[in-house]
Amino acid sequence: MEKLSRRGFLKISSGVAASAAAMGAATAQAAATADAGRTTLPYKPKALTKARGLKPNSPLSFTFPDEQSPCTLVKMGREVPGGVGPEGDIVAYSTLCTHMGCPVNYDQRTLTFRCGCHYSVFDAEMGGQMVCGQATENLPQITLKYNEKNDTVTAVSVNGLIYGRQSNLI
Repeated sequence: MEKLSRRGFLKISSGVAASAAAMGAATAQAAATADAGRTTLPYKPKALTKARGLKPNSPLSFTFPDEQSPCTLVKMGREVPGGVGPEGDIVAYSTLCTHMGCPVNYDQRTLTFRCGCHYSVFDAEMGGQMVCGQATENLPQITLKYNEKNDTVTAVSVNGLIYGRQSNLI
């Protein structure tokens, strides 16, 4: 085994440090252009319904951001976190359970989403917060925008990871 001199060590170390600095600068530049760390992706907005036509506690099914992503919109009847519309009470969630992707259903009696596979329960009034069951994450909430001029509710993005996706890519 050949012994490494102090001079040889310093030459190798400085070369490695210079390479690392160059790679770091290139990575930082690429990250800045790729919008690294972005949590919401640029989905095509989807108009869903008129707010004034919604009845409290009546679910409305739709898909977003693509046809393989079932969701449910609900007018809760009182202002809730993330709610939109004239009363701030309209919310929407992905209906794929965060545990294993089973469909969740809205329970009008308890104002929750329930998974029939492994009995996870999510609170519709508290941002899809996981209440109990096998799931360890909240339901992904669909970010909605309300246009007061034409009374339209539009889905614009997803807050959270839809089950089965690595980054909610379309």
